[in-house]
Amino acid sequence: MADDEQIRAEVFSVLHSPPSDHGFNRTSWKRDDLIKCLRERGVHVCRDVIAQILRAAGYRWRKAKVVLTSNDPAYREKLARIQSILSTLREDERFFSVDEFGPFSVKAKGGKRLVGPHEYPHVPQFQKSKGRLIITAGLELSRNQMTHFYSEHKDTREMIKLIKILRRRYKSCAKLYISWDSASWHVSDELKGWVAAVNPSVGDTKGPVVELVPLPSSAQFLNVIESVFSGMARAVIHNSDYDSVEEAKVAIDRHFRERNAYFRRNPRRAGKKIWGKERVPPVFSESANCKEPKWR
Repeated sequence: MADDEQIRAEVFSVLHSPPSDHGFNRTSWKRDDLIKCLRERGVHVCRDVIAQILRAAGYRWRKAKVVLTSNDPAYREKLARIQSILSTLREDERFFSVDEFGPFSVKAKGGKRLVGPHEYPHVPQFQKSKGRLIITAGLELSRNQMTHFYSEHKDTREMIKLIKILRRRYKSCAKLYISWDSASWHVSDELKGWVAAVNPSVGDTKGPVVELVPLPSSAQFLNVIESVFSGMARAVIHNSDYDSVEEAKVAIDRHFRERNAYFRRNPRRAGKKIWGKERVPPVFSESANCKEPKWR
């Protein structure tokens, strides 16, 4: 029966119309409803025949994926500018992907782990937090180096603090490009005013010029540092149960210190397989989704 062209035509005729057109209060077809509808049309088939017909036509049950999208009207222009900067980055210039991780509570965390037979890991639903952490950081893309510190808040002052740290660390460079998402404290007038004020004094302070290169709005999926944060979370936050905030900081600091050392020994730009724990290779790609859905 599965080879009968008339039966196949009836099956797809019903399948290509919504269930509501046939009196079913559903948004997608169930096989039993499909059989019932066909019988009302005089076509008597069983579940196995319908399964054969659908399988032969390449039909599969699939769940729709939620994808991140940007609604920025200047999306293409901003993306093209960033890619142009990266493609012509000079030896005395550095490009930073900047963001914050957290706040997150220091307490027993769940996660995927290797366990023995009949062992079922669990964490209490209700726990007393031992403190909280916010990590503010910048990933330098050409050398794959992370610079981070811990913040009490997410605000413009912390962004200025980070830029000051980067200007001191990369004082021999001519220019630093700072790229981040469109959070309010990343695009504040205070921050723009501070950058405008510090750049003319470069000749006196011997520091690099700072240029802000914002990502398109709602385009956190382009922020390369998200991938590194995801790798850090999987390495030292998932499955953790630190006794204190300080103990958590020690593990996080060590992770980034070892990561930086690895890329100093093995120089490469962000974009190839990195550290083995990032969600995706941290490359500036329009198709990349660097965001860790469970933690970010």
